[in-house]
Amino acid sequence: MANAFLFLLLLIFYSNITIENIHACNQSERSSLLSFALTLSSPQLNWTSADCCNWEGVTCNQGGWITHLQLPSKGLKLKEGTFLSSSLGNLRHLTHLNLSYNSFFGSLDQTEFFLSLNDLEILDLSFNLLFGVLPSSLPSSHIRMVDLSSNRLHGAVPSSFFQQAWNLTSFNVSNNTFSGPIPSSICRSFSSSLRHLDFSFNNFTGSISSGLGKCSKLQVFRAGHNYLSGSLPEDMFNSTTLEEISLPLNSLNGAMSDGIANLTNLTTLDLSYNQLSGVLPLHLEKLSKLKYILLDFNYLEGSLPLSLMNCTNLVELRMGNNSLGGDISMLNFSKLSQLSKLDLRKNNFFGILPRSIYSCKFLKAIRLNYNNLEVQIHPEILSLKYLSFLSLGCNKRLTDVTGSIKILMGCKRLAYLSLASSFLGEEMPNGVEMADFHGFRYLQILDLNSCNLSGIIPSWLSKLKKLQILDLEHNRITGSIPSWLGTLPRLNSLMMQFNLLSGEIPKELCTLPMLVSGQTAAQVGRIYLELPIYYSPSGHAKLLQYNYIFYTPFIHLGHNCPSGNIPIEIGQLQLLHQLDLSANNFSGNIPDQISNLKYMEILDLSMNHLSGKIPASFRGLNFLSRFNVSYNNLRGPIPSSTQLQSFNASAFEGNLKLCGAPLPNKCQRTTGADAPDMSPQDADTKEHQIPWFYVSVALGFITGFWGVCGPLVLVRK
Repeated sequence: MANAFLFLLLLIFYSNITIENIHACNQSERSSLLSFALTLSSPQLNWTSADCCNWEGVTCNQGGWITHLQLPSKGLKLKEGTFLSSSLGNLRHLTHLNLSYNSFFGSLDQTEFFLSLNDLEILDLSFNLLFGVLPSSLPSSHIRMVDLSSNRLHGAVPSSFFQQAWNLTSFNVSNNTFSGPIPSSICRSFSSSLRHLDFSFNNFTGSISSGLGKCSKLQVFRAGHNYLSGSLPEDMFNSTTLEEISLPLNSLNGAMSDGIANLTNLTTLDLSYNQLSGVLPLHLEKLSKLKYILLDFNYLEGSLPLSLMNCTNLVELRMGNNSLGGDISMLNFSKLSQLSKLDLRKNNFFGILPRSIYSCKFLKAIRLNYNNLEVQIHPEILSLKYLSFLSLGCNKRLTDVTGSIKILMGCKRLAYLSLASSFLGEEMPNGVEMADFHGFRYLQILDLNSCNLSGIIPSWLSKLKKLQILDLEHNRITGSIPSWLGTLPRLNSLMMQFNLLSGEIPKELCTLPMLVSGQTAAQVGRIYLELPIYYSPSGHAKLLQYNYIFYTPFIHLGHNCPSGNIPIEIGQLQLLHQLDLSANNFSGNIPDQISNLKYMEILDLSMNHLSGKIPASFRGLNFLSRFNVSYNNLRGPIPSSTQLQSFNASAFEGNLKLCGAPLPNKCQRTTGADAPDMSPQDADTKEHQIPWFYVSVALGFITGFWGVCGPLVLVRK
């Protein structure tokens, strides 16, 4: 028994030695890894043990050869003047190389290791700082996955790059600056293994060449955010395995081919932000697996085919900003039980919004504004338990603002509500009918602009503790600006221009937490929306899309009737970017404290009764892109050597006593009432100055007198 036990121990001991010998790393490869580590500036890798097969990120085969080097997201950086070490090229048995999400620097076409790894199967160098052009070919015929996304690579993708790509299944070069055409050679007759192609976020040009149809197993084709033109190649519709076509933000044109109905496995079709025209294909019902249709911002015409309602797996249907039309009441949404987002904004749809839309129980976002629909808010909308985004404005016959608001109060998750250009001529809901208000607990954006609503700013708004943006512009709201607006903890953008507001600006408005404290604003963070919103920095600027609440913090109170002085407390709103108080009845001086608003981009104080001078401290407003103080009673010189000289003279006109550039009338040295104001410090200095002129005259007189008369007194006769 003892002998048997001893034999077992010896067996275990020798097995461990054998296993260790099998896995002990090759010493030449160990030296290569150490050479690579010496090129790193930070952080230091804990590669100290004798057996490199036990090192972090290193895997060996049974022969002790290194097969895997995987160091993603380690924050690795190279020493200055070094590149990805050619010593890695000595790891000739390497099959998996993953150095993604680091800060590696260098050019692939000048890096020898890239072409020497003949057994490589997986290459992931994404999210680094690699630059230069691609080598002429891939390093290995065994390679299955190449990910070079999110680097600084440029130039064309050479056709020869895929000559050895016998087993390539995934190729991703997104988020670089590649140019030229997408290579047509990528899908050869032998390239049946390719499943994933991603060329998005580059500078590719030209049309998409035919040849994709040869990739008989292709599932994902992405090339969005480029400069591609022309129409989709017909042979693309032969790739019946395609599950995703994503080509947004290009210049693709022409009509959508009926051949798209062949792609019966398609789940995602994103051709938004292109120049597609014509009508939609008729037989969309064949795409029974389709989940996402994104065709917004094109020039599509005609009506939605009724067959679209048979795509019962639809999750998102987005066709806004086209020229689509037809009677929307003909559509039966009851089959779309999975529908989550519906966006048909800015089209020509008409008819009554069908109540079948309320059968889509998972709806989170509805945007139908800017159509000719007959819309009413019905209690059935409360069945949409997940609804957080609702935009129905700029349609027909949307009435009963009080009843609508009371119904929508029951939408517990509502975060975005836009009913602009509706309820025309009605009165703002307030008073007894809203006394039991308890809704909108999560509302962040409320848009009731251009409704011609009368009445005062309702007190129930004071309960919206998560409200960030309030838009009541272009109405007939009267009364004063309530002080409780300044207590809303998340309010950062206020639009109330073109109303009939009166009284003074309450000082409490100058204590908005989101505009006073950067720490408060940071705690709120970005609030993501179910549908993107669009924002143009100025009237003719390109429309920008944001998937989260984005507005430059502003207060717009122009074209009302408030009076009195602009409160000096306004200088507390340090995070304010835009302030518009134009076309009001403000008087007094421009508060010097406005210069505390260092992020100010737009300041409009025009068409008031302001007097005094433009504060010299305005020279510190370095971010001003628009400034207007025209048609006031300002006087004195425009502060010189400041950004104010860069604005057009029209920004200062209508102030008869204002002078200096950019106005044509130069300032003259004057005395009296029009003399430049003297600071208390200067006045004090002047008061205590010694009158040296009079002192010198007196000394001269005394010296001359005694020079002549002195000798006469002293000489006696």
